[in-house]
Amino acid sequence: MTGEELILGIDFGGTKVAIGLADRAGSLLVTRRLDTDAQAGAGQVVSRALAAARKLLADEGAADRLAAIGVVSPGIVLEDRILLAPNVPGWEELRLRDLVAAEFEGVPIEVGTDAKAAALAEWRWGALADTDPAVFLSLGTGIAAAVLVGGRLLAGANGAAGEIGYNLLSPQDTDGFASGAAPLEEAVGGRGLGGRASELLGRPVTAGELFGLARENAQAKELVGAALDELSMHVANLAIALDPQRIAVGGGLVRSADILLPALRERLAQAVPFPPELVSAKFDQDASLLGAIAIALDA
Repeated sequence: MTGEELILGIDFGGTKVAIGLADRAGSLLVTRRLDTDAQAGAGQVVSRALAAARKLLADEGAADRLAAIGVVSPGIVLEDRILLAPNVPGWEELRLRDLVAAEFEGVPIEVGTDAKAAALAEWRWGALADTDPAVFLSLGTGIAAAVLVGGRLLAGANGAAGEIGYNLLSPQDTDGFASGAAPLEEAVGGRGLGGRASELLGRPVTAGELFGLARENAQAKELVGAALDELSMHVANLAIALDPQRIAVGGGLVRSADILLPALRERLAQAVPFPPELVSAKFDQDASLLGAIAIALDA
């Protein structure tokens, strides 16, 4: 690498952690990935990620050129805890900024929500450029949306705007969040789909594998069809409420865009008075990592 200043991004996800170095133009120069191993708890995830980040800097001879760090996570990242982040045991008790600061003393650090940061990256460099309003729909282990108006993220009064994973599915879901449920996320998120597929097919199946099986297996096709019916209704309702110019879909499930996007487009065309353009995110797998870079650049 040359002697330019570098930005370190860390994206903590439900199943993986992505780490990358970028220049000030937002171009990723080198990346590393490691499994979250969520069931082993939050502390080990952060420790391994920070060690991997240190090693990446050392391997690239870049430690003395680190200008800023951006860190993103599911949920609402506060100074002393992380709210609405149930996928990794212990995650809600983390003081994420403090943990990163202890490892990288003196380096400016910015933290944020992964889906919102991804939306910012797509608006700045990707599929949402020059659109207003714009929506980023993150479909992975969890489900979330992020809204940009005039190029500014809509955070909401509590930082929870776009947390559609908590949407109710029916009038009977009256408890929802209060009962510990995230109804939409459990119905159509990657973890929920994988669990139901595994139970249905009698063997471990990931959500990505389920979409592949749906091309030839009747049971898998029925399960995917029901999930897309549910998801597309919520996306249509979101579009009716916000009237966006464009929706970009990212996250792990977008690997099955050939099945996913037509179902969403059909529901939007049928239900929304002014259907927005629906596209795959430009950074289908690195949007949140680039979002970490973007918030660090804005710090």
